[in-house]
Amino acid sequence: MTSDTRTAATVRLTVAQAVVRFLTQQWSERDGERQKLFAGCFGIFGHGNVAGIGQALLQAELADGPERLPYVLARNEQAMVHASVAYARQKDRLQTWACTASVGPGSTNMLTGAALATVNRIPVLLLPSGTFATRVSAPVLQELELPGAGDVTVNDAFRPLSRFFDEVARPEQLPSALLGAMRVLTDPVETGAVTISLPQDVQAEAYDWPTPLFMPRVWRVARPLPEAVDVEDAAALVRSARRPMIVAGGGVHYSGAEEALSTLCEATGIPVGESQAGKGSLPHGHPQLVGAVGSTGTTAANALAAEADVVIGVGTRWGDFTTASRTAFQDSGVRFVNINVARFDAGKHSGLTIVADAREALTALTTALQGYAVDDAHRSRQAALWAEWDAAVEGAFHPSTHVTDRLAEGLLTQGQVLGAVNELSDPRDVVLCAAGSMPGDLHKLWRVRDRKGYHVEYGYSCMGYEVPASIGIRLADESRDVFAMVGDGSYLMMPTELVTAVQERVKVIVVLVQNHGFHSIGSLSESLGSQRFGTSYRYRGGASGRLDGDVLPVDLAANARSLGAHVIEVHSVDELHGAIRAAKAWPSDGGPVVIHVETDPLVHAPDSASWWDVPVAEVSDLETTRTAYAGYADQKVRQRALLTPKEIRPGPSASG
Repeated sequence: MTSDTRTAATVRLTVAQAVVRFLTQQWSERDGERQKLFAGCFGIFGHGNVAGIGQALLQAELADGPERLPYVLARNEQAMVHASVAYARQKDRLQTWACTASVGPGSTNMLTGAALATVNRIPVLLLPSGTFATRVSAPVLQELELPGAGDVTVNDAFRPLSRFFDEVARPEQLPSALLGAMRVLTDPVETGAVTISLPQDVQAEAYDWPTPLFMPRVWRVARPLPEAVDVEDAAALVRSARRPMIVAGGGVHYSGAEEALSTLCEATGIPVGESQAGKGSLPHGHPQLVGAVGSTGTTAANALAAEADVVIGVGTRWGDFTTASRTAFQDSGVRFVNINVARFDAGKHSGLTIVADAREALTALTTALQGYAVDDAHRSRQAALWAEWDAAVEGAFHPSTHVTDRLAEGLLTQGQVLGAVNELSDPRDVVLCAAGSMPGDLHKLWRVRDRKGYHVEYGYSCMGYEVPASIGIRLADESRDVFAMVGDGSYLMMPTELVTAVQERVKVIVVLVQNHGFHSIGSLSESLGSQRFGTSYRYRGGASGRLDGDVLPVDLAANARSLGAHVIEVHSVDELHGAIRAAKAWPSDGGPVVIHVETDPLVHAPDSASWWDVPVAEVSDLETTRTAYAGYADQKVRQRALLTPKEIRPGPSASG
């Protein structure tokens, strides 16, 4: 039987063919601008999807018409989810990719990516393959068997990690599953990983589908308006403040609220600190920008946070790094106004809530605050604190000879590397990172010059994210170069997507920083009294039996070269500058460029004068651990519940 129309009202297709055709006809729309919801499908084929979704994608590709869904072969299932997430974030969550994987380990390899997408509230569609719905051949290769539950499969592991999950055990169930998936993918409140589990026999099963299922369908991404009374209450609270502060989160970017934020803070003089996801909400040099706030923040933002009496959170989920594990805001009567499209996040810290789109809420609040401004002393303090921090950044980017003279030959500092890339990249280029010490250093040091110029995944901080994510960002916008900043530990988690970049001729620039271990966790381990145990890449010492021998002779430049990347090795600042210029000049369809540079992991960026809560062993035989615990106990005293101390909404007016 062919896929020709049976009647005027139905068309006969397999379940997999129906999925692909449906996805090609989905659109998102916001502010009158419409775009395809799915840019394509990443996939790795094996038993379970090769004859289902694989066959359907082939058929669509050969048709090469409106039913075509571009396909990209990935090398790792987790990686293709990361690439999809990065693409969706770069597109302000208005477009994404689908991901298909084979039965068993192929599908469960996507679990980490699913968690990352949901934690970060980024839409991605996952199509894991399942074993036979009929169980006619059970148990099949790679099938989980539980004696007490015959209907459980490994794909059930996606349930707690997904914002929407459905398993299509019969063709009749597909339409409702697809429509439910689209609803969540295009909902700025509910979005995250969306999973439709497809058993392998069901994928290949034919069915007569109603043709309206495949008509173009537009999903409007709403901008919920704020309640007037909530804006009035928030404005009254802000007007009572002497030292207010704004914390800009990722919701500023997703809403496209940067201009509205700038208008508000310019009119009022309220300083703006940024979370990792919110960095770039204001461009470097804006008079109210005081940079990153929290555990990896600037001393300017953290000093103002400690004094703030009213804090306005815009599109932030108030993670522990943003609040410095609830030690950042120290004013005894500090109160919060939370602007968020999600009531769940708006309700944190028991503050006043404005549940609305960030752009619309900021615009309304600006109107309500007309005539209000902080005093000149507060503006002057902002400027002085920022000038002091900006000088510290210059010192990190261009360290003194006192620092450089003690470096081993050929080594640079991480600050030098970040500074060179920041200064020699174009304003619209994108810097990318996710794990290790560099996210913290980028948060503090990087000077963002474009609203889409900074992309650090720090909700899940997943090692291995950087290389595949750079592909997703470049696919989203080929007019920007992408600089993936990655340490050797994170690079070794997922270097294989360099092959995908070679295959697709996707130009990405990977700055591979080699420091022979886990720089970030090494420093953390030392601060917790654990002496950098298990964080260096070394031989096991013959005498001690511990991993304290010579550094391993791992050649990551050769590794990248073997995967098809163009590799530039540098051993000095001048060579680094030349490598960045050469990478910028590399052809746009030339594939990946890897700049390999070695750094000293013991030279750190300027301190944030902040804290992050990581428990220390209460008892220990080690003096280093006992000392660390004493310091930990001192910091715990500063930790606060961040609960509003009293009723902050105006009460009913008295009569008579």
